Amino acid sequence: MHLAQRIATVILTLGLSAGLVGCGFHLKGTDPRSAPLVYQKLNLAFPDNTDELEKQLSVYLAASGVQLSNANDAYVLRVLEYTPRRQLLNGKLTEVLLRLTVTFQIEDQQGNAITAPRTLTAARSYQYDLATVNTENQEESYLDRIVIDDIAQQIARQISANRLPKATTQNTTP
Repeated sequence: MHLAQRIATVILTLGLSAGLVGCGFHLKGTDPRSAPLVYQKLNLAFPDNTDELEKQLSVYLAASGVQLSNANDAYVLRVLEYTPRRQLLNGKLTEVLLRLTVTFQIEDQQGNAITAPRTLTAARSYQYDLATVNTENQEESYLDRIVIDDIAQQIARQISANRLPKATTQNTTP
């Protein structure tokens, strides 16, 4: 009885596999952490005072197979907007909300947009009591690094997954 069940299971498995192959299903076969071929070479263009984001993003892009290059054939990942915000909410406890908004796009060598601008946001908050001894500056510095790291990971994931919307071309004919 067990032999008959095993043979039936093998035949059913082979039949289903053949059905999947017959309908065109196949595994993608690429490393999910690798960047699409079109973005294998990138030049990074950042505004001033964004050194930490540039450093973190360089690490994550290199890990996904992107070669950072100033060559003429490299696309440009341009950060269009970098807006950190710090908001204080006072009450019995003081709460600090840290938020970072980054807008970026990928351009060709001539500065023409390849992808539409994409805006990403990351936020963290912490609370403290003014009456107690606290390490507000250390905690805020730590959370600032966490927020920047989160944005760098989001950008690298979106480039690797090729989830960036293509730029729309506008007809400017008179």
